[in-house]
Amino acid sequence: MDAHVPGQAFTPADVAAPATTGTPETMTAWTTRGDGIDALTAVRVPVPAPGPTEVLVKISAVSLNYRDLLVVGGVDHWSPTRDVVPVSDGVGAVAAIGSEVTRWRPGDRVSAGFLPRWRSGPLAEETYVSPVGGPVNRGMLAEYVLVEQDEAVRTAHSLDDVHAATLPVAGVTAWHAVGRRSRVRPGETVLVHGTGGVALFAAQLTLALGATPIVTSSSDEKLDRLRALGVDRTINYRRTADLAAEVLRMTGGEGVDHVVETVGGDNLNRSLEAVKVGGSISFIGLIAGRAANIDVYRFVTRNITVHGIETGSLEMLEELAAFVDEHGITPVIDSVLPAERVHEALRHLEGGRHFGKIVVTMPATSSDTSRSTEATTP
Repeated sequence: MDAHVPGQAFTPADVAAPATTGTPETMTAWTTRGDGIDALTAVRVPVPAPGPTEVLVKISAVSLNYRDLLVVGGVDHWSPTRDVVPVSDGVGAVAAIGSEVTRWRPGDRVSAGFLPRWRSGPLAEETYVSPVGGPVNRGMLAEYVLVEQDEAVRTAHSLDDVHAATLPVAGVTAWHAVGRRSRVRPGETVLVHGTGGVALFAAQLTLALGATPIVTSSSDEKLDRLRALGVDRTINYRRTADLAAEVLRMTGGEGVDHVVETVGGDNLNRSLEAVKVGGSISFIGLIAGRAANIDVYRFVTRNITVHGIETGSLEMLEELAAFVDEHGITPVIDSVLPAERVHEALRHLEGGRHFGKIVVTMPATSSDTSRSTEATTP
């Protein structure tokens, strides 16, 4: 049987023969057809063998993103047409390599980029394909995963597996917005909407770049936790009659240099009112909807640049890992659960009360399903 073809969905029938001596013959993978969290199924399948240019990665931890709920829930174009392994973020160690692999050796710790063909430069139609985690390409929610050697990125040395698993989607999206598109500089101000995974990364990266984040939330408890992270300027938007006016007050009437817009919808109007003349908005979120009534006149009169942010390239992921190591950034973790509780983890994500990333850990070995995992429950 041919090795698994990157970019195609994973099903038990696609799996190749056992890989190499030292890996188990079978593993657990979780599959979905977009029919809901309850229907997410753990199946035993053969461990795949790497093709000539592939590496077999023993997954140690995955982190959950809102997109995973769309795939598992079968929402719109995120719905798989056949069984697929979901979840986009993950980290693990190379367990075996193909005969032509030159970049990696067994034991190397790696992640896979979310858009595996987007290696550098601007995103293009030909590289905006096969995102990891369904509905077409396989995801990380399996004990072993095949990755093309050029689609793997060495993760941050300073992070353990739980924290490193958060970088490939939320982390790199924030880096794309703050470090690449907005090019935040020391002394600048950045308005960050919300306390989701991307928002928390954006706040941490902004601080590390020597700039000042202003972060909004509807929860005083979450704002208190933000201040513990070093974010001194926070706004409870539920208790603020005019959010943009409060931002202008905090910035001496000028507005912020940059906005990380993670909400979307009509909230973009607030961002337009809060950003300074000549400022920039990194547009990421769709929580408030895919359409909105926007005052487009403000784009002209305030000379605003609005960037659409789609995760990031493999090169950006490498930059992020290096930046995290250099500045000692520790991603914020909400909870850690073992793989057998993945349904609970997804429901916790769906509930929206988390602060930081929700991480699911894999057993140490395929046969060690009773591994003791130190979990923090929601």
